[in-house]
Amino acid sequence: MTPKNMQKQYPTKETQIHILLEMAAYSQIALPILILIFFTLCTFSQSQKPCGISVYWGQDGREGTLREACLSGSYKYINIAFLTTFGSGNYTLSSPEDARQVANYLWNTFLGGTNRGYVRPLGPTPLSGVDFDIEVPGTFLYWDDLARALSSYNTPQRKVYLSVAPECSPINPAMNAAIRTGLFDYVLVQFYNNPGYDYTSGVSMVLAVWRWWNSRIDIPMSSQIFLGLPASPSAGGGYIPSVVVVNEILPVIRSYPNYGGVMLWNKYWDQGYSSAIYSAVCNGTDAVRRPEELFISQVV
Repeated sequence: MTPKNMQKQYPTKETQIHILLEMAAYSQIALPILILIFFTLCTFSQSQKPCGISVYWGQDGREGTLREACLSGSYKYINIAFLTTFGSGNYTLSSPEDARQVANYLWNTFLGGTNRGYVRPLGPTPLSGVDFDIEVPGTFLYWDDLARALSSYNTPQRKVYLSVAPECSPINPAMNAAIRTGLFDYVLVQFYNNPGYDYTSGVSMVLAVWRWWNSRIDIPMSSQIFLGLPASPSAGGGYIPSVVVVNEILPVIRSYPNYGGVMLWNKYWDQGYSSAIYSAVCNGTDAVRRPEELFISQVV
């Protein structure tokens, strides 16, 4: 097991598709089908830019196909949502040992494991990692153990990429223990449905909370932090008009060394929002508009 901030050589993110399995408890999406379509259609990215737009796909039948999302040119990262059950079918972890067993299940079912006792939705085709979106009170324990257990599968040839999608509120302890492991490659901070800390309190509050997240010493410099936004007023509270994002927020947050881009909730509600902010996300320098990193989501 190697902490994220140690210098270990893995295949570069520019040349390898990364599919992160995100774990979730409130969706009823048929995950095995989504994974198959996702990987088959989105393995052609050549993007070299270390920032971009991430979007959640798989939550609404009206959002179009995954192929259309891949070919839209709008996204560098696509999160397929959500994995609703895992291991013995529970949504929570009961102990460090339970976390290790779930890691083993994820490794052998979706990642690089080869245990023939597990049914793999893609056959031998491995995914690349796991994203954590854990929000329900009472379910916050042992995710740090799961992160460590998943990271223990890292080798010089293959890395298990980890992502986490915490709510923006500094007083929300949900994923603090997991984040403090320093093992997460991507931190997708949800600046929505958090009144008092999102845009309902103005641009100054969004920027203040962004500064707080970027000042956390438990997020290593190698991690990328994303500004998570609802893609329309109907997608969630704290919606920020695209013109405000482009003119007042992105010019400030792009200067932070951990800046990774913008995360949008979700593909269905993105009816022009990503296009409106696209050129500003990376300051007009991302010329290749194909998804490089693909996530599958688990939320509690």
